[in-house]
Amino acid sequence: MSYPHSIRVMIVDDHPLLREGLLAILAKAPDIELAAEADSGEEAVARYAEARPDVTLMDLRMPGLGGLNAISAIRRNRPNARLIALSTYAGGALVQAAHKAGASGYLLKSMLAENVLDSIRTVHRGREVWPSELLGGQIYFDRDRLSFRELDVLRNVAGGLSNRAIGEKLGISEETVKSYMRTVMTKLDANDRTHAVTICLQRGLLETWEL
Repeated sequence: MSYPHSIRVMIVDDHPLLREGLLAILAKAPDIELAAEADSGEEAVARYAEARPDVTLMDLRMPGLGGLNAISAIRRNRPNARLIALSTYAGGALVQAAHKAGASGYLLKSMLAENVLDSIRTVHRGREVWPSELLGGQIYFDRDRLSFRELDVLRNVAGGLSNRAIGEKLGISEETVKSYMRTVMTKLDANDRTHAVTICLQRGLLETWEL
């Protein structure tokens, strides 16, 4: 039996066992009920339109559309949608991507059941949940956030490419590459290219698996 104003939650994950685990967690909370399930980003977008859940738990790593694109698609249609990204990865770059896509929070799948329930309630109240431990105690969402192109250039710098080689690879001029790097170093308050890469790795803006 649900509360008069139960929080209706949609679970999106391509692994049945993980969905079952989340269902078991929701079952512990009398004020939370299941609104819908989906096992792909495409299905999530369709099911969201049908079920209109209060909060959605969205796995980020799924085949096809994927969680990030599904979040973006849902938010385009429903700007007030409240979605929490789920992942096994604690890297800051993925947290940044989830935030940019429009998620209201980010949870690791290893988090305790009570943390999941508290996060659902918090997001339902209109607040956001971004655990600071995922980014080494700080969340960088404001003035020092790098654009996708700036990160693209920096990723290639980290890979050892020269400005000319980066320009050829990305289809831009060498001067444009230099301009991007000047902007990056200003945003990060970095002394040089190597320092900029180091800062981004420390903050999780770049992941070692991307290099």
